[in-house]
Amino acid sequence: MTKPVWIKHAAQLATLASDVNGPRSKEAMSELGLIEDGSVWLEDGVVKAIGTTVELEQQYASKAHEAEVVDATGHLVTPGLVDPHTHVVYGGSREREFEMRLQGSTYMEIMNAGGGIHATTRMTREASEEELIEQSTRRLNSFLAHGVTTVEGKSGYGMDLETELKQLRVMKKLQETHPIDLVPTFMGAHAVPPEYKGREDEFVNIVINEMLPVIAEEKLAEFNDVFCEKDVYTPEQSERILEAGKRYGLTPKIHADEIEPYGGAELAAKVGAISAEHLLKASEVGIRAMAKSGTIACLLPATALYLREQAAAGRVMIDEGVAVAISTDANPGSSPTTSMPLVMNLACISMRMTPAEALTAATYNAACAINRQNQVGSLEVGKLADVVLWNVKNYQELQYLFGMNHVQSVWKKGIQVV
Repeated sequence: MTKPVWIKHAAQLATLASDVNGPRSKEAMSELGLIEDGSVWLEDGVVKAIGTTVELEQQYASKAHEAEVVDATGHLVTPGLVDPHTHVVYGGSREREFEMRLQGSTYMEIMNAGGGIHATTRMTREASEEELIEQSTRRLNSFLAHGVTTVEGKSGYGMDLETELKQLRVMKKLQETHPIDLVPTFMGAHAVPPEYKGREDEFVNIVINEMLPVIAEEKLAEFNDVFCEKDVYTPEQSERILEAGKRYGLTPKIHADEIEPYGGAELAAKVGAISAEHLLKASEVGIRAMAKSGTIACLLPATALYLREQAAAGRVMIDEGVAVAISTDANPGSSPTTSMPLVMNLACISMRMTPAEALTAATYNAACAINRQNQVGSLEVGKLADVVLWNVKNYQELQYLFGMNHVQSVWKKGIQVV
């Protein structure tokens, strides 16, 4: 039994608590539930009490001696960050492609030449489970060091049943052994395997008839994702895969409109996807459809920066009523980073989100994008005791001082892990 933790005298405690249920949009994205001279009591892995320091001093007067006291004077305290879109389990690395892009090659040109996703697929197929666990553990440790306590992870670097299962089984083992909560997504349709080029419908049938039944039987994933993009999967093929996943109890997600407008946002709304990812080229019609359907826009500004593309229209989406989450898109080819603080900075700089909106997008709305809002994403009584103490005095300073890691301490389920 661990001692209770009492974090007190926070210059600013951003609880992210709100009266709004479900994903937050428009003005609700600016409601941070701020408490000055804030205090939070963590016990048995959950938040037991939250309020001003004076309130908790009165509430816990008889138990204060039992707690480990953390003096947060001059510091910001927030919920643990949530990263709702990563490809964290994979083999190898692709630093050579970084140079190729700087020399003028495009993302799709590299992939069609056998690089990109296909290169990582080869390395992931060759890696053992032990090697994948070792590499992925290092990445998860880095996430923790940047204040991230919950991470979504996609398969998709197998594109055959054996390797897709290997990736998802590695995620299951990491969920059991690593402090971070790792939420699994099946993405067998991440790209078209070279051997199925020109026979894409055949591979779609394999995903639907051979992969999905086994994934569902072994309960290895909660979500089903597909790369809906020109020269990858058409909207019609993507819809077949996502609807098939729903029949197996997997909630749809979709990589949509990253390279060009392709109807991905519209499809996300049509199939009732919990989130649509990327959306750099989403149409106005698609954005309005997502606002109406309640589909969360999961935006990835670090990916846009790394690919030297214009970022998604985050400001427009929020103003249109779309709930926005943000993510690192941690992956070896287009966003090799684990820094959610940097992603928050970029959300403000490149997508014109406010500091408050960026924090909501990296906590509560991010939790909604992976159906974890009842457990994480805000500091409320009964939720997991996932807390970050930052070396800044308020949330504005967190977004203002960009490109630095301001994490001082992190608690996961009430246990200090950083």
